[in-house]
Amino acid sequence: MVLLNLLVKPGWVVLENVVQDRIGHELFGTFTALLTLATIVAAVSDLGTTQLTTKRLAASPSFFTDFFPTLLPLRAGLGVGFLALTVGLGWVLGYRGHWLLLLAITAAGLLLTQYTLFLRGVLQAHQRFNTDAVLSVLERLLLLGLVLALLPMGLTLDRFVGVRTVAVLFTFLLLVGLIRRLYGRVALRPRWAQARQVLLESLPLAFITLVYGLNERIDMLMLERLVSAREASYYAAAYRWVDAVMMYLWTVLPLFFARFAHATGRPEEQQKLLWFGQRIVTVPLLLVVGFGLFRGELLFFQFKHSTPTELLRMTQCLQILFLNVLVHAFFAIYSTLLTSTDHEKPVSWLVTGSIVLNTGLNFLLLPRYGALAGAANTLLCAVVVSIGYVWLVPRRTGVQLPLAVLWRLALAFGGLCAGWYALRTYAGLPWWLETGVAGIWLLVLIFALGIVSFSELQALRKKG
Repeated sequence: MVLLNLLVKPGWVVLENVVQDRIGHELFGTFTALLTLATIVAAVSDLGTTQLTTKRLAASPSFFTDFFPTLLPLRAGLGVGFLALTVGLGWVLGYRGHWLLLLAITAAGLLLTQYTLFLRGVLQAHQRFNTDAVLSVLERLLLLGLVLALLPMGLTLDRFVGVRTVAVLFTFLLLVGLIRRLYGRVALRPRWAQARQVLLESLPLAFITLVYGLNERIDMLMLERLVSAREASYYAAAYRWVDAVMMYLWTVLPLFFARFAHATGRPEEQQKLLWFGQRIVTVPLLLVVGFGLFRGELLFFQFKHSTPTELLRMTQCLQILFLNVLVHAFFAIYSTLLTSTDHEKPVSWLVTGSIVLNTGLNFLLLPRYGALAGAANTLLCAVVVSIGYVWLVPRRTGVQLPLAVLWRLALAFGGLCAGWYALRTYAGLPWWLETGVAGIWLLVLIFALGIVSFSELQALRKKG
């Protein structure tokens, strides 16, 4: 599952950078703001029913036959309502004419994507992770092909939005057919009592989704509205790589979400999962973050029409945002544990406080420092929220934190950065050889510090 995402996501990011370079920073910055607005609204459009469905199906397979005749039309109705809400918000924020039309088309595609994620929750809850993995990358893979086909013909923003919508629609229809084949046709019999029950149970999850979406993406929208579309495009170029790297987390963590939910009421089992997951989630991202800090400028090779000043600005944003990735690599799994075990409320309040802090700092600092301020504010808020997770987990779940493992992982990252700095300063190696040596050095640190032992690998091999 992870391998498929690692193959497709970076390729899509490279191509989207090419799209931004062809369209131009100014035009693409405005589109980024529209996409951000639509993404925030689409993320909360299901009102938490996707996560709730995954949890309930993992615990009780009969939930599918009992509730899906109500859930399917309920989700469709929510999508239509939130599409109207998105367009209305766009009008309030000052978008008019053709931009408002592009917002409506983009929002419709994203809402369809959210419906697809909802249906994929059925596969995840039934432990069909390989099938889910293929579907998770299919849309991007199809979009890659369509955009590549457009490049020789001439790429415009309207055409780009159009092929995005085609890719989303195809993936959705394929998944609907697959669900019918695996689980049979679901007769639509909406019942108000069931709908009310589901919405009441899922609203805390919806609130978490909303605040997470705002916390991570509001910077781009505020940059375009408060500063300029160009500054928003610099931030978007950097955040695109962050989003690609974070796909590793968003691919792995849903697996632990379902496992944690399945082990509800068994803290010993949850603790084993957490201690195992800590290493699975964190270790691969240490090398990625190190590369971003020491060789981040290489990730913007696609921008042939940007000035050195613009490239430097994008690189600085990337470096700050990759520190944000590092924080998530260490602590995002604690949020997964809390939300999967019915502790959504304290998590939502934590992230809400982070949004208030982020928004206030944005109003204060964005007009003066632009995209760099947006990146720094995002990092600060991630640190604040992560401290809250560390405090909440043992108190709310009874699961002990892997403090020794966290300390060793921190030492490993510090050692990696020291080694990489020495390579940059004294070795003078080509970037690819330098990265390879740094990767080997990280492996040495992982085994030397006892983060992973040879006996564990031998046991895993025997089990395989």
